[in-house]
Amino acid sequence: MSTMRTHKKLTTKRGFTLMELMVAMAITTIIVSVLVSITSIALETWNRSRAELRASRQAKAMIEVMASDFESMVIRSGNTSEWLVANANPSGVDAGSKLVSSNYARLIFFTAATDRYDGDVGGDTDEGGDVSCVGYGLEYRDPIETNGEFKTYVLNRRLVNPDVAFTSLLGEEDLESAFSSYTSDLSDSDWFVCENVYQFTITFYVEVAETSGSSTEYKTVPITVGRSSDSSVTSEFSIKGTGIEASGYTGSEDISSGRLSSMELSVTVLTDYAVDQVRRGAGFADANEAEFISKNSFHFSKVVELPSM
Repeated sequence: MSTMRTHKKLTTKRGFTLMELMVAMAITTIIVSVLVSITSIALETWNRSRAELRASRQAKAMIEVMASDFESMVIRSGNTSEWLVANANPSGVDAGSKLVSSNYARLIFFTAATDRYDGDVGGDTDEGGDVSCVGYGLEYRDPIETNGEFKTYVLNRRLVNPDVAFTSLLGEEDLESAFSSYTSDLSDSDWFVCENVYQFTITFYVEVAETSGSSTEYKTVPITVGRSSDSSVTSEFSIKGTGIEASGYTGSEDISSGRLSSMELSVTVLTDYAVDQVRRGAGFADANEAEFISKNSFHFSKVVELPSM
């Protein structure tokens, strides 16, 4: 009887070596680092785009509100009343010397505002008048709490309804003083329009007549409300029933008897990122402040044709 032997082939299971594990971990680390970097860049780009979009929407909304008020502006001649006053902020609007607003105009004028009486025109609260008074002011403060720590540039719009405007403001020779006496200031959060407004500039276009011999030519003169010493810049622009006045304007044209034909509103709104940098105490030298503003803000302007007056 023969003996049969069965030979089994033994299989040895082999694991990863330490070197292979280290190489695999190194490759994984590189891949994860690249993914994290790409994700971080994508998120930063998304956040910046979102901040710019929000800034652009705020700028556009602010301009549209002001343009609507100007399109229905009310001015009457043949009297001594002041109907519009715009002046450059004498003390400047700044973030505690970290970032100073390049230009800012405080503005008060009469208009047939469509949102008078809280938009209930013809309703139970409508007293029958249509000439309101509005004031615009810019401050660096917390938009919600008076002494809050989350400060930003805040633009407020104060609307005075026609019945009060008629009894307290119409007919005044110094509209700014009368308005300030009635409203105290423009810092109430109920009057909030837009935040992160770094600057807004108003340029009035005055049509003047120049007579030479028997011919008369009409010329449009731009006058900007601001703080510079340029001849076309005024520290205060006023329209009264007796004519136009511009303090500091040194142009050769006689604008007092001119006609206001149009105006240009220009606004720069900072992104949330820029405001956050300012809040954190970032200081800006003159050399890089302009670069910082240009990279982290949105600029919007609009020319408004005014009603014939």
